[in-house]
Amino acid sequence: MTDWSGYLYLILQGALVTVELTLMGSVLALIMAFVAGLGRLSRFFAVRALATAYIEFFRGTSIFVQLFWVYFVLPLAGFELTPLQAGVLGLGLNVGAYGAEVVRGAVQSIGKEQYEACVALNLGRWQGMRHVILPQALLLMLPTFGNNAIELLKATSVVSLISLADMTFQANIVRSQTGNTMLPFATILILYFAMASAISWGVRTLERRMARGLDGVRT
Repeated sequence: MTDWSGYLYLILQGALVTVELTLMGSVLALIMAFVAGLGRLSRFFAVRALATAYIEFFRGTSIFVQLFWVYFVLPLAGFELTPLQAGVLGLGLNVGAYGAEVVRGAVQSIGKEQYEACVALNLGRWQGMRHVILPQALLLMLPTFGNNAIELLKATSVVSLISLADMTFQANIVRSQTGNTMLPFATILILYFAMASAISWGVRTLERRMARGLDGVRT
């Protein structure tokens, strides 16, 4: 008789790795999104060029290839990474490039009157961005950031290609040992859906709270 409880435990272990990848990758993606997104709005050409090069490179190449470069090529240059570190770096840099355009677009969508208000209040460029522009722009960014986090969650399946034991990797192990494809992959299908739903709920909750906070400030 097949010990499905043991195989379920393997998949749940993989789910923990997937959650870890998603959380750490999302943090890195968020940092890169703001750095590169605001970099594209910089007054300095070198900063804009560097930010644009990063965005276009990671949006224009396959995450599959990027992950292989991070894991197999960087060590040749002296940067040894564990599979988890390589997964977080590859996913974070890739999704961060898409998030950067979200940041840039949201900031540019803020009305000119808000910038004029910053000047009227004698706020410097950074002060105005921090206290006036970004709080409003962040509310516009949140829905797309949520979508990006879900895309990152789904993209974690590629790390199985570098032998990182995420859900997809473990599901393949179960399939190879039992000959059953439906049960392990139905299980991870449900788990991916549950995780994506949790991300969506969290983003919507944060969006409502931020909207109430901004309404209070405007009032």
